[in-house]
Amino acid sequence: MKKLISIITSAYNEEGCIDELSRQLQAVFYENKMYDFEAIIIENGSMDGTYEKLIKIREKDPRFKIVQLSRNFRMDGGITAGLQYAKGDAAVIMTANLQDKPSIINDFIKKWEEGYDHVYGIVKSRPGKGIFRRLNSLLFYILINKMTDNMIPKNASDFRLIDKKVYETINSMEERNRFTRGMFAWLGFKSIGIEFERAKRFAGESHASFWKVLELAVKGIFAFSYIPIRLISFFGLTLSFISLTYLVYTVFKIIFTGVPFAGYGTIVSLMLLLFGFSFLMLGILGQYIAQIYEEVKARPNFIVRKEIGFND
Repeated sequence: MKKLISIITSAYNEEGCIDELSRQLQAVFYENKMYDFEAIIIENGSMDGTYEKLIKIREKDPRFKIVQLSRNFRMDGGITAGLQYAKGDAAVIMTANLQDKPSIINDFIKKWEEGYDHVYGIVKSRPGKGIFRRLNSLLFYILINKMTDNMIPKNASDFRLIDKKVYETINSMEERNRFTRGMFAWLGFKSIGIEFERAKRFAGESHASFWKVLELAVKGIFAFSYIPIRLISFFGLTLSFISLTYLVYTVFKIIFTGVPFAGYGTIVSLMLLLFGFSFLMLGILGQYIAQIYEEVKARPNFIVRKEIGFND
């Protein structure tokens, strides 16, 4: 019996890419006739003609299956939905905008057959991205690796192949604040990275704004690192030491030179400094509490509106 490989992608307003995506995936299917394939396309709350085009693709090729979500649940929500529907011996996660080249799947499969449970793509370059966007990505990986003890490989993308036992483990994890890139790294298993040149977006506009990337970075840091909350103790001890040192200095100064003239600027500066640190610490605590609040509410990571092709 042939092994089944599930291709999972989340499509949000990708009507300009979806036809070419299906064509390139079909080429991969043809090149790997020793495997069976299913392409699970998560229609992630699009507001254009993505869903209608997916229906036409499905009519011509039943290997394409559609899960339409009730609204946009972001990339991580779409990936989570796709993994829940996957039936393959392995699953490939990729973007729908063709920046992740489907032809790389051939390399992923070879490494999987060599015994690797987790094969992830490492981005060598980001064509079409401005210097600010590239700097944004660089800072993202530097910061998140410093905060997570280098748990997430540098420039690792969401483009990856995972064995069935890996994605079944992910499916068993009930986290609501899902940073899937970090979850895969946290799991372990036998893993290897493959470098690839990321292509330009085939059509349409990028959905990865500065604020969305920043939000993702914050989510990843607070989901996989205790360093921010430990900084509260560090700053507390540091400020206490500085205050004690200044107090000893002031006492000796009073003993030997008398009471100094009150410095208004110094007092105001110290007050602003301490208040700034206090609100910074409250902000860190607030972020952890907000994520705990999301977990406690236990709302689903995605809501399905319609599914097509899973009962054939």
